[in-house]
Amino acid sequence: MILSLRFAGRELRSGVAGFRIFLACLALGVAALAAAGSTAEAFRQGLASQSRAILGGDVAVSVEGRRFTRDEQAAFARLGPVTDTLRVRAMASGPAGEGDRRLAEVRGVDAAYPLAGAVKLTGATSLAGATATVGGVAGAAVEPELMARLHIALGERFLIGDTPFVARAAVADEPDRLGRGFALGPGILISKAALERSGLISSDALFGETVRIALPPGAAPARTAAALTRAFPNGGFRARGRNDAAAGLGQLIDQLEFFLSFIGLAALLAGGLGVSSAVTTYLNARKPSIAVLKALGADGPLIRNLYLIQIGALAALGVAIGLAIGAASPYLLGWIARNRLPVPVLFAVYPGPLVRAGLFGLLSAAVFSLAPLARARSTPPSSLFRKDLGGRVAFGPEVIALVLAAAGLVVLTVVTAPSALVAGVMLGGVLAGFLALWLVGQAAVRIAGALRRFASGSVRIGLANLAGPGAAARPASPSNGIGVALLTTVVLIQSSLLSEVRDVAPETAPSMVFTQIAPETGPAFDADMAAVLGPLTAGRYRRYPFATGRIAMIRGAPVDKGKIARGQRWAFDQDISISALGAAPSDAGVVEGRWWPADYTGPPLVMLDADIAHAAALKPGDAVTVSLLGRDLDAHVAGLRKVERSQFGASFPIILDADALKGANLREIAIAKTTRAQETAILARLGRDFPAINVISVREQLEAATKIFDQLAWAVRGAAAVAALAGLLVLIGAIAATAQARTREAAVLKVLGSTRLQILAAYCVEYGAVGVIAGLAGVLLGGAAAYPVITLVFHTRWAVDWSGIVAVLASVAGVAAVAGGIGAFAALARRPAPVLRSE
Repeated sequence: MILSLRFAGRELRSGVAGFRIFLACLALGVAALAAAGSTAEAFRQGLASQSRAILGGDVAVSVEGRRFTRDEQAAFARLGPVTDTLRVRAMASGPAGEGDRRLAEVRGVDAAYPLAGAVKLTGATSLAGATATVGGVAGAAVEPELMARLHIALGERFLIGDTPFVARAAVADEPDRLGRGFALGPGILISKAALERSGLISSDALFGETVRIALPPGAAPARTAAALTRAFPNGGFRARGRNDAAAGLGQLIDQLEFFLSFIGLAALLAGGLGVSSAVTTYLNARKPSIAVLKALGADGPLIRNLYLIQIGALAALGVAIGLAIGAASPYLLGWIARNRLPVPVLFAVYPGPLVRAGLFGLLSAAVFSLAPLARARSTPPSSLFRKDLGGRVAFGPEVIALVLAAAGLVVLTVVTAPSALVAGVMLGGVLAGFLALWLVGQAAVRIAGALRRFASGSVRIGLANLAGPGAAARPASPSNGIGVALLTTVVLIQSSLLSEVRDVAPETAPSMVFTQIAPETGPAFDADMAAVLGPLTAGRYRRYPFATGRIAMIRGAPVDKGKIARGQRWAFDQDISISALGAAPSDAGVVEGRWWPADYTGPPLVMLDADIAHAAALKPGDAVTVSLLGRDLDAHVAGLRKVERSQFGASFPIILDADALKGANLREIAIAKTTRAQETAILARLGRDFPAINVISVREQLEAATKIFDQLAWAVRGAAAVAALAGLLVLIGAIAATAQARTREAAVLKVLGSTRLQILAAYCVEYGAVGVIAGLAGVLLGGAAAYPVITLVFHTRWAVDWSGIVAVLASVAGVAAVAGGIGAFAALARRPAPVLRSE
């Protein structure tokens, strides 16, 4: 080992000229993995460091459609100081209904709010002063976006519903904004007493109440939240501790981290071919040295250790470079985004993600380096003197280490994935993709050999090179193809989802939703809508009874949420939309059972969303208990229906027969398809005739979703481009590996009369063809990966962004051709005579 270290040190002193691609491939993949993990951890720690302020306390308990009972409030008060907040969605407008109207998230807070953090205001020194009642008119703190929309300034009056308020302050920031989750409109803060006096909180209104609790030191928020849920099993409220402060944002960060890390791992594997090629090229250059050492008596282990030390040292250097870049990524993000980040970030160096990325890098370096090393160790001196480093890899310690390293990669991927199934599917997909792309490379070589007989000149030379034993298509097709496949997958998923949001949803979904319609005003409301829309057809306008509730019992027993898939529990642990209909709507979509007659009277019947029913193993005829309107209603499942939530129609997960809720005097909901001009006219008319009716602009929500999705998609595209860059490095490595042979070939072609332009064109044909082959194969593979995600996971329509696909293909082919041209210039730079004399 001492002798191996001495020899390895001597060779390393000569520099790393043969290992630049090796270092670049390793550093790129490790940097992608480290950046994904470090950035996600920065967000995660940022949320954790401010979790109490984000939640508004140590525990938050929320309920929808009712107020907390005295027993519940007493239980909360026993735990520590509390603050009680009421929230409701209501229409806000300028004074006397003038100007624009906008749906707002109105929150009534008490004097103790906030328990944690502070509300930042402009125009007032305190929230109590901003929300105080002066001269019989209550004050409000309003978000600047809403003030601009309503055309009001500080000190001016505006209406919430039909109740006047004065905008005494503008809200710059709220400590619990992230903890409240998605909002349909900008926020208004008023006093709890003023909200109760406004009449917006009523038994048939869509309101909610949240109590936040400050626990004594040493108390466990998560355990306290769980204990409250157990103490009131029929309360129907949601209790959260600081570990769930950001309303699911932590889970989103986890999923995004895994997806970006998976892309980084794919880049590392794609670059692994470059690692293997670089090691092989380096050992080829050391053939005379290895042959002399073996002829002088050096055994296999000495040769292995000599070059294993060098490869290990350079692998450590490549990993270190990648880790340094990855560790700096959160700081770079903070410098670029500064104050535009939507969630708190805690910038620091986090060892966990760096250790994980380093392990991935070292294991992948071992997997792709040990095979050529084993080949060099087992090759006899006679073969080395003949410059033959080929042959089979003999079984030995290197092969055992290679198998262990590959197993380590698999285990590490599974351990760090959200689930073993997800990791298995993704690993299987990557391996299958590599195999398919390798087969494409082999097939391309054979096809090029067959086609060269029908070509002439530079094209014939290029095809002959492509069919030769050192063809770049063999290593470049898998590496470039996997990068193109990832980019294509991202582009296709993005284009389909954006098409759903920009094109499909505006055509099929309602553009406006109206809530809080009193049943007695329904005909008058229809008349107002008809005055703007014209004849009210089922394809443009519908109105339904509306309530909220949940399935509380199944077949006489309480719902066991543990037996329901996590993705479907939303229908059982929170209130969802319910309607009551007689005749079957045109979009009934019944898949099992049948709809009741239009004039049905009898025991309550219910139609369920098929997805919800299957999650709970429900079928027609089963008994369920639906909790709504403060009481439990026993019903039987009449049938299951396919609910298209993005379509224009009765997209309620639960529909009861009309007789079941007869006399309940339900508030109603209406949906309409409108143009922008009609939307403006409807808002003005309803502000005059029905100020209490809430209007949700779906168009605005879709535009906001498109903007967020675009920003997220660019990040994912950037990560996928890393894998494509790794493929390019492998192609450059393949060019470098054959540089000497290409120089000799160019010299021979010059002697035989070929011009520089012909030789350059031949190389561009060869490498351009490699880019086209890898690009087409990658596009097909990416399409095959994207299609099930789009249709089965997102349940959206397949839409191809042809401009994006063409851009990817053209970029790959162009870059490959340019790389080949650069390699040709290097070969053409030398004069033929010295090159041929060296042979």
